[in-house]
Amino acid sequence: MLVVPRLWDSAGSLKDELRFMLVDRRPLFLAALAELIRGVCPRAVIDSTTNSEDALFVALAGPMDLLFCEARAAPLTGADLAACIRGGGLRTRVILIGDAEDQQLLVSRLDCGASGFFTKDTAPEMFAEGIRAVLAGHFVLGRELLPPTLERLAVRAQADVEGETGQLSQAERHILVMIGQAQSTRAIAASRGITEKTVRNHLASIYRKLRIRNRSEAIVWSARAELVSHRKGR
Repeated sequence: MLVVPRLWDSAGSLKDELRFMLVDRRPLFLAALAELIRGVCPRAVIDSTTNSEDALFVALAGPMDLLFCEARAAPLTGADLAACIRGGGLRTRVILIGDAEDQQLLVSRLDCGASGFFTKDTAPEMFAEGIRAVLAGHFVLGRELLPPTLERLAVRAQADVEGETGQLSQAERHILVMIGQAQSTRAIAASRGITEKTVRNHLASIYRKLRIRNRSEAIVWSARAELVSHRKGR
């Protein structure tokens, strides 16, 4: 499980009496989830519904600490419900739960405003730990969601690198590679058959387009682009 500390003030979130709302289309799952939550927070006041729109009205009507919602809830999806709560400025924290086959759906909604993401095959003790972490004000990602999340981040990083290097001319890309190989301005000029002044002009253009400041950052950027290139090749 991944726990990312939040910077907001979580004072009062671990009070004795907490109010929870559970949303799922399956009443049997709601009953099982309520029992698990009572093991974590014995004095919690727990309401449940199969209708996500009803859950939103309840959240808007009065204070609620934590809302659990399945990813494929209806008529509002779990992500839509979390976005509405965040947009309304409510302090209610949301945990999205999906079936085992909903991993990609959950990962694609990490920015919806929910504080926790889990699949229903999460171990109960791990889920209980995640509840405590969310109540303490943290962002939590279930262990089963880590591989698809890392893959998504890698794809996004590849797209970012390719988009930025696309701004460079062919000559600038070649020079960036040579910078990554720690070659000097003189060596680059000799290799390319150009003057050192021309190399420096190319470097200034590279720095501006990639929004970097110096040769050290260019070396790091070149290494990053090389890693992405190798990954794409595989």
